[in-house]
This record gives sequence, C-alpha cells and structure tokens, in this order.
Amino acid sequence: QVQLVESGGGLVQAGGSLRLSCAVSGRTFSSYTMGWFRQAPGKVREFVARIIGSGDNSYYADSVKGRFTISRDNAKNTAYLQMNSLKPEDTAVYYCAAGSGWYQSIYDYWGQGTQVTVSS
Repeated sequence: QVQLVESGGGLVQAGGSLRLSCAVSGRTFSSYTMGWFRQAPGKVREFVARIIGSGDNSYYADSVKGRFTISRDNAKNTAYLQMNSLKPEDTAVYYCAAGSGWYQSIYDYWGQGTQVTVSS
C-alpha cells in the first residue's frame, strides 16, 4: 500500500518561506503524478501545483505562480513544495497526493496534511 507523509509545515511571517516535503512509500514513485493541494478553514480544498513523474513538467494555480515551486527527487521517493513570499491567505492545511494522468490527473493516494500558518 502506498503511504504519503508530509512534513515541513509551521508558522511563518508574511514574506517568509517554507519547504514542504512529501515522502512516499513504494517502488513506483517515479510513475506517479504528484500534486499539492490545500484547504483553509471553511473553504473547499483547492489545487496548488502538480508535477509529472519524470519531473520535466509542472503546473501551478494562478494564486501561487511565481512564488511556489514544486519539485521531486525520484531517488528519494520525495516530492517538495518550496513556498516563498508567503501571504496570510496561504494559511491552510497542505496535502500531497499521488496519482496518474496529467491534464485530467486522478489522485489515488493522499497524505494526512501539514499545517501552514502565515502571520501578518
């Protein structure tokens, strides 16, 4: 069974940076499209970014484009989300997910989430 474990969340001031990690168990990590999502209190979960299995292509939500960078290390079975220039509206629980496809990605496995809080 595939398990995802996020880490790296915390409290940061506006303008600061955090790097989230998502460690994935299993031998087929490089075959997964990896995605990051977030859910703020009282809001629906929203897409943040995704990266294809090879790492050659990525895609971002407009709200984070130019500030966040998704990456992966297939040798370490780990995906990352580097978050710079953080804003209070980035406060949310961040989830990583593993799945397939690109234009219509389907995510089969989810992590438990890590809290990111950005203070003003």
